[in-house]
Amino acid sequence: MLFIDNNTVDRVLLMKDCIDVQERAFKALETGDSIHRPRIDMYAPTDRAEGYYRWGTMEGWYDGILAIRMKSDVITWPQTTDGGWTEEKYCIEPGTFCGLILLFSSKNGEPLALINDGVLQHMRVGGGAGIGTKHLARKDASVVGMLGSGGMARTFLQAFCAVRPIKTCKVYSPTPKNREAYARDMSEKLGIEVLPVDSAREAVRGVDILSTATDSMSPTFEPDWLEPGMHVAMLGPGEVAPDTESRFDVKIRQGIGGLKMPETERIRTEIGMSPVAWIAGTQEQMQRLPGKTHGSGFAGDYPSYCDLIYGRAQGRTLEDQITFYHNIGNQGLQFAAVGGLVYRTVLALDIGRQVPTEWFVQDIRD
Repeated sequence: MLFIDNNTVDRVLLMKDCIDVQERAFKALETGDSIHRPRIDMYAPTDRAEGYYRWGTMEGWYDGILAIRMKSDVITWPQTTDGGWTEEKYCIEPGTFCGLILLFSSKNGEPLALINDGVLQHMRVGGGAGIGTKHLARKDASVVGMLGSGGMARTFLQAFCAVRPIKTCKVYSPTPKNREAYARDMSEKLGIEVLPVDSAREAVRGVDILSTATDSMSPTFEPDWLEPGMHVAMLGPGEVAPDTESRFDVKIRQGIGGLKMPETERIRTEIGMSPVAWIAGTQEQMQRLPGKTHGSGFAGDYPSYCDLIYGRAQGRTLEDQITFYHNIGNQGLQFAAVGGLVYRTVLALDIGRQVPTEWFVQDIRD
């Protein structure tokens, strides 16, 4: 069995390959050659007075590999006086995180690999945004407006460059040093012009691809900022306002973002960044939890990627149409597809750390 850390994933995983393997896995949903379970979270009280502990899992199977991705976080939802609302997280202490991907062979059940999820998580989400851009953005789209400057915003831009002839990106983040660092790093990495700007409005004005890749739980741009011919890519369920959706001429969703569940006091849908949550705690403790996000949510009522690819839905047909790709849905499958690609590459290169498989199997029947 292999342990694969973030540095190794970063070494072997290319964005073009990340996009390609996800497309193959998504298409295979149609034929039963892939499958996934949407994300489910569990919430439990924690020592932090304004926070909650959250355990999240999602699963998928593709090409002989089953993946389960697991996250262990303490979550808070700070709001600012200017209306900002974000989800913050950590494991043990601020600045450290715990996310793991465990791979199994469906041939014989063998545990194959344990992978840190940091780099792979950013790449699979950015790759998903790249898929939407590949199929919906204008062919000549060359200017990106980026809202956000974190790890996801970096892989989103990599993905756009992999599928379109990007020349310029305008980036906005509320913290000047963050947007300036993003501009410097991504310009050097991708060989394009990346310009930090002083407002979200300026980042959006006159671009071909509008990308919002933030941790915001409320909308990051106004509906009237949209211009003819734009393609819109998103990260979180709160970033795009519901009334903005009426401005989109073409809307495609990645897949099933969350399970439809009857809500109770202990089972809630679309709280914070959780599509479905099972919740422990007293009535007083549950008051810490946020309400529903103010955005488009986890699954729009419009055609899926498979509907588009198999001809049941139309994509862009006119240059001036505004298109939108809801980049949430096949999370568990993404980890099976991209995790499987990373595992096979690492195995072929004979790198990664070997861990005794016998640590993970036993002779007592469960």
